[in-house]
Amino acid sequence: MDESWKNLTVALDKNISKAIQELGFQKMTPVQAATIPRFIQNKDVAVEAITGSGKTLAFVIPLIQMLLRRESPLKKHEIGGIILTPTRELAIQIDEVLRHFLKHVNQFQSVLFIGGSDVNADIENFKTNGCNIIIATPGRMEDMFQRKQDGYNLAVSVKALEVLVLDEADRLLEMGFETSINTILGYLPKQRRTGLFSATQTDEVENLIRAGLRNPLRITVKEKKSTESQLIPKTPALLENFFMIVDADEKLNQLIHFLRKHKKEKIMVFFSSCAAVDYFKKIIELLVKNSNVLHIHGKLKHKRVKVIEKLRNSDSGILVCTDLMARGIDIPDINWVIQFDAPSSARSFVHRCGRTARIGNRGNALVMLLPAEETYITFLKINQRTPMLEMEKSLDAANILPKLKKFAKRDRSLYENGMKAFVSFIQFYGKHECSMIFKTKELDIGQLATGYALLRLPKMPELKGKTIINFEEEDVNPETIMYKDKSREKLRQEEIKKREAGEITKKGRSFKSKPWSNQIVRKEKRQQNRERRARKKKRKIELDQGELDELDKDIKLMKKLKTGKVSEEEFAKDFDEMEEKKVIGVK
Repeated sequence: MDESWKNLTVALDKNISKAIQELGFQKMTPVQAATIPRFIQNKDVAVEAITGSGKTLAFVIPLIQMLLRRESPLKKHEIGGIILTPTRELAIQIDEVLRHFLKHVNQFQSVLFIGGSDVNADIENFKTNGCNIIIATPGRMEDMFQRKQDGYNLAVSVKALEVLVLDEADRLLEMGFETSINTILGYLPKQRRTGLFSATQTDEVENLIRAGLRNPLRITVKEKKSTESQLIPKTPALLENFFMIVDADEKLNQLIHFLRKHKKEKIMVFFSSCAAVDYFKKIIELLVKNSNVLHIHGKLKHKRVKVIEKLRNSDSGILVCTDLMARGIDIPDINWVIQFDAPSSARSFVHRCGRTARIGNRGNALVMLLPAEETYITFLKINQRTPMLEMEKSLDAANILPKLKKFAKRDRSLYENGMKAFVSFIQFYGKHECSMIFKTKELDIGQLATGYALLRLPKMPELKGKTIINFEEEDVNPETIMYKDKSREKLRQEEIKKREAGEITKKGRSFKSKPWSNQIVRKEKRQQNRERRARKKKRKIELDQGELDELDKDIKLMKKLKTGKVSEEEFAKDFDEMEEKKVIGVK
């Protein structure tokens, strides 16, 4: 198939072609070649393509082309296109691509409706400058529909809507936006074109396709088959996947050794929790000198966009992050993706790896596993069709753990962060989807605590009654460890004095009596929070059930493979039959 832009079966506006030329893309990616002509020809499309395949242009170009060919031009406050995406970072990234095209097609205005911005300022901007294309996160979009002001009624403005795009649809549903999406769909005209783009197709995505799309054309874009295994990999073809088997007390040594060797490259390091990101970011800053070390997780909120932009504009750097960065975000020239902690699901493994080797570039990924987790390699090879090569651990990696313990004794912040990171990892491990492989009872807690450079073990239910070996507590009183930050230490000392004086029993809990009415309000609020958490947990269980059912089938097949009842080839064949769908395949 000739995928040159010149051979596209539909004619593009000359200004769109000029914008493509400026981007320097000589050829379309497979997902673009398959989707653009069909979407432009007034067909609803449901597109499944691996991460990093160029899906953004596959919907931005058709959207602009369809708005240009309208019989009557859009008025100042008429909305012709809406793009919904799960995170503000991804929305900003799409906005950057769209604005590049709108420099050439200047009759349209676009706006961003995302969390973190001032709602009233967004409304005033809409009223003053108008808007034809909206890029939004579902929660903020729903909010904007429900607001009414003089000169502002979004429900009226969308009556001219031509195109709706749901980007990263699987993640939109995973994040609990199903209700918001259904509310938004209720405001939109039925006569529209809808494009749904996703890296994976789940049962929940299928339900959304049935509810939001009309006779959709299904497009599945996959990498070419491997001649060796005849399996279609779910990771990019130019990605080299490695794994390293390493004991828990050597894992951090190996990571620091690797980062020191690759200081001139761009590297993303994934951890399992926000607490782990905070802790290991500090460690990497201390031990990998003269490196640009950044970190990002869900609790950072407003700083996240600046962090991403800083890494994009750098020639090298280390980004320490959670799975917040596993989907959709495009940072050019990532050389390595390192998974210090295995992700909670096999799909997340693929999405993490997809931050490198994007749109025809080469890349590398490394997952670091404990000896008890080695079966995960076979699981990934079959479940995600991901072939992997072993990377031997370095024999000359320095032992940095004693040095870290000295740092922790001099800085209470590092000491506390280490404890939080350790607790969050144990809790994460106990909830892992692949519980047959990641078993808490097989974790060497002492070895893990040593690897985290802890001075002592935290008190937590998971450790109650356990006999801990391979760990020696440091002979230090935690109360004597001070914060390096003098203002934080001053507050701590004041709190200690209050506790000694009997004014407070625990941190933040005073003996002073509270009004009875306030206690009732607090009690009601706690009950509301419990109910909200229960609803959220129920939604997550419902969303995950389809995937867990599939996982059960995979596990049963794995048992057959391990007991020798089926060969690896028979296993792969059975697995393919389980996942077979009626789609248009572009290979």
